Amino acid sequence: MLDNLDLLLIAPVLNVQLLLDGLFIGAIFVLAAYGLALVWGVMNVKNLAQGEYVIMGGYFAWHLGTLGIHPVLSIPIVFAIMFVFGWIVYLLVIKWVITRDLFTSLLATFGIALMVQQGLNLAYGPEVRTADSGLGTHSLFGGLVTVAEIKIVSFVLCVLLAASVILFMKTSRMGQAIRATAQDPRAAKIMGIDTERVYAFTYALNAAICGAAGVLVAMVWVIQPFYGVVHSIRAFVIVTAAGLGNIPGVIITGLGLGVAEQYAGFVLGAEFQQATALTLLVLVLIWRQIQLAKHRMVVQ
Repeated sequence: MLDNLDLLLIAPVLNVQLLLDGLFIGAIFVLAAYGLALVWGVMNVKNLAQGEYVIMGGYFAWHLGTLGIHPVLSIPIVFAIMFVFGWIVYLLVIKWVITRDLFTSLLATFGIALMVQQGLNLAYGPEVRTADSGLGTHSLFGGLVTVAEIKIVSFVLCVLLAASVILFMKTSRMGQAIRATAQDPRAAKIMGIDTERVYAFTYALNAAICGAAGVLVAMVWVIQPFYGVVHSIRAFVIVTAAGLGNIPGVIITGLGLGVAEQYAGFVLGAEFQQATALTLLVLVLIWRQIQLAKHRMVVQ
């Protein structure tokens, strides 16, 4: 570990590599986290199947790739498929747990996660797969820093997708209905908003966003049926740290988590890279508890 730290000091250009990789990957984290923030903020459902939806989207992109469709071009197709899938899951499961206690929603979404995992495992097998983008790699600083073209493309696509969703939420009628329902479901219903349809659309939109993020994950990284849990943890870390409704916070936290994971993987070893997200989740939860305790003392 100390040798790796010394290496960062001796060759500062390595920091550029880690920062770039962290930002490129963190942008994908932001997409999945924004979807979770939507479901959590509007429906008060903590979706433990978040990561499985990401992996599911990745497998759809890989499968479409075997049919001759480039992964980038498959994004709209995967988005539509996952939207329909999310709506069906809402009607079959989520609809019945919205008004229940926290444990019930956690148990229901955990069951969905297990079913998606096993379904992907039966359909595609346990092997690690990747969606080939066919793009090359650029070298900087005499080859000390490499930037894969697909990472640049995925970063741009993340920005475009996130901007499109935010624009939709602010300007469309459904987006305004979603925001009104998130603020006060009862008042929204009195004002004539079909909150049931809003909930279904929100959950379906979350699944679609995760599917799009999964396509990017399949091109930048690898996918495997049981890799979803790590993406779920990342999304929970980002949303919990940033707070509900805090879009700038979600963006900053997601990018920061991507950079933190890259540094942890370099300094501590690749085996500790994914453990970084879990460690940060524990630290965020402890920090939140301390903040709540201080708030209670002030109120008393």
